[in-house]
Amino acid sequence: MWSNIKRHLEDYPERLKVARILVENGLSIRDGRIFLNEIEIPPIRIARAAGVDRRTVKETIKTIEANSELRQIFRNLRSAGYSLKEIAKDLGFGVVEITPLNAKIPGILANSAAILADRGLSIRQAIVDDPELSPEPKLTLIAEKKIPGELIPEFLKIKGVAKVSVY
Repeated sequence: MWSNIKRHLEDYPERLKVARILVENGLSIRDGRIFLNEIEIPPIRIARAAGVDRRTVKETIKTIEANSELRQIFRNLRSAGYSLKEIAKDLGFGVVEITPLNAKIPGILANSAAILADRGLSIRQAIVDDPELSPEPKLTLIAEKKIPGELIPEFLKIKGVAKVSVY
């Protein structure tokens, strides 16, 4: 997806910045306006986040809507929702963050979930970074209870796992 967006906007680095903000936040473009699911977001807010002026945001929207491929992508973007990661400790939850050697290796999520399930830990949330959008994608699993540190070696045995943090 990102390679398609980049291909259409690479000659306009500031528009590409705007597109990245839109994608990273799950913001859609519909009828010349920006939405976070059903909430309209003013272009000036996107401009500030991207470090560009409001006109650049408006031009990016026009470019997106004039291109059928981009229009299709951005019309249907939705926010993935909330993340419990930053408040997990306050809620008594445990977090394991797994950095893969290569995010395209299959089985990391399934095997990590199995390790937690075998210990009787229910997963409350799983967050997987898109390898096309994140320079260092991670898998974050939030469990109903603190995750024992002795599980780190088990996670490291999973094919394709480079690094594991538990907190």
